[in-house]
Amino acid sequence: MPTSNPLANPLLPLDSLVLATGANGLIASHVTDQLLAYGYRVRGTVRSLSRSSYLTSLYTTRHGHSSRFSLHEIPDVSAPGTWDAAVKGVSAIAHVVGATDLGVQDADESAAEELKWQVDLLEAARRAGTVESFVFTSSAWAAWTPGTKRGVKLTGDSWNDEAVELARDKSVPAEEKGMAGFMALKTLVEKGVWEWVSREKPGFAFSAILPDTVMGECLDPKNQGIPSTAGMVQWVWENKYVDVLDMMRPQWHVDCRDVGLLYVAVLATPPRVDRERIYAFGDRYSWFKVAEILGHLFPERREQLAKVKNTGWDDTNVPVEQGEELLRRMGQDGWTKLEESVKQNAESWLKLEKQGVTAHKYAGGFELRLEARGGR
Repeated sequence: MPTSNPLANPLLPLDSLVLATGANGLIASHVTDQLLAYGYRVRGTVRSLSRSSYLTSLYTTRHGHSSRFSLHEIPDVSAPGTWDAAVKGVSAIAHVVGATDLGVQDADESAAEELKWQVDLLEAARRAGTVESFVFTSSAWAAWTPGTKRGVKLTGDSWNDEAVELARDKSVPAEEKGMAGFMALKTLVEKGVWEWVSREKPGFAFSAILPDTVMGECLDPKNQGIPSTAGMVQWVWENKYVDVLDMMRPQWHVDCRDVGLLYVAVLATPPRVDRERIYAFGDRYSWFKVAEILGHLFPERREQLAKVKNTGWDDTNVPVEQGEELLRRMGQDGWTKLEESVKQNAESWLKLEKQGVTAHKYAGGFELRLEARGGR
């Protein structure tokens, strides 16, 4: 929580209502947390009110104003007209909900299905007439495939056409495509969203944030688990799914809190950010390095950590300066370093271990999906 509010002249007036989609997720929970910390009201969408009711208590404890956060249930984001009630009266949208299943088989079909409801939200936002700014969450993998080519220079116009081509190549067996299907899906969806924005020219500001691997503190590990890519740090701790970790090429990480701050900066701080793709890339990492950091932080655990292969270091040239400047607007001097994110990540599950909760009981949904695919 900030000790002082840097939003002296915010583009988005304080106390405005912001819609945060997927509010119980790793990124969206931090987006919500930062919006509340800086004086905004938040309406968070979730699939189930009963399963996500803990969020109200969480944010009341953290910020002391239960009336400033509300939950809105959307069991099926693809249902016609489902977004109209969610966007009613909101001044801005932090849109985080998107595909998370790594086992995409047909990227084109999956992208077409997702684009229907992504566009539905954009159109609902336009109809509402109150939305001033809309931030869309994409993925680093929509821009490039890590590790396939050395010395790549990313720009705002970089797209992962390589993954799309591979995903569509029927001559390559599915087991040899790795995560190309998921990367292609992210690429096609973000491209489709930008095409809508270019064609329809909505009156609200629109930008996309492209996070790479997200690590750091889980705000409520007892209820959230250790979700998404933060859960992969825990895999190193628990020495499991090592083959999946070995498959992940060295790339970049971003801290959960940094991502949350980026959304506030884009939505609220002048000068206005509009029609931009912003790389949320904080620091280079590899899973070998993550294991090394955990071993240094917890030497008594070193022998039990996953023995991840050392596959080198990323040398991609990424335009991280725009994200750094946005963080500085919020009073933070640049990106959080990998070591600090890994430490905060570990402290999330250590809180539960101290309470006697075993690892498998708080594994994130990302892990469960891998189990369903037969991953080990």
